[in-house]
Amino acid sequence: MYERNTDEENIRLIREENDNAAFEYLIKKYMGIVKKESRALYIIGAENEDIIQEGMIGLIKAIRSFDGSKGASFSTFANLCIKRQLITAVKLSNRKKHSPLNYYVSFYTENDDDVALVDELQADQAFEPENQMLGQLESQKLAETIDKKLSKFERQVLEGYLAGKSYDELAEAFGKPYKSIDNAIQRIRKKLRDIEQD
Repeated sequence: MYERNTDEENIRLIREENDNAAFEYLIKKYMGIVKKESRALYIIGAENEDIIQEGMIGLIKAIRSFDGSKGASFSTFANLCIKRQLITAVKLSNRKKHSPLNYYVSFYTENDDDVALVDELQADQAFEPENQMLGQLESQKLAETIDKKLSKFERQVLEGYLAGKSYDELAEAFGKPYKSIDNAIQRIRKKLRDIEQD
């Protein structure tokens, strides 16, 4: 039944008759677009499923707020809402002011041995000069390892990416196609994961 209806007719059923089956039909119908748009984006600290959920939020907003009298088809409107929601999510994740929340770990979270982190911390040791020096050396060693593993182009892309530039901005800055930037970012992620495991 829903397949024979236009999207606009299904939206009318959702709004006027509270038809959950029509709602589920539209969600399934546009899931492919959500996944396609989500593949092109990366959100710091998020899994691919999290990005897809952001796209789904955009789709749900489209279903709730579509107005056929504006002249656009639902398909066009849904695409726009999905893209806007994903772009908003990426921008929010890249804002530095949210980074403490993105990497928050409670001092009271217990490890595998049922010992809270707060019980393991010894504040006086953290500020001893030798511990500070060791921390600086470890950071320097990590930076040198990253520097050795990445190509010159990958290092430049990483610097731009960490500075908050989008894939499009990086592609324009380096005079490369969008796909080259995406490939470089994927290689960087793989190499950084390999370094973590070493």
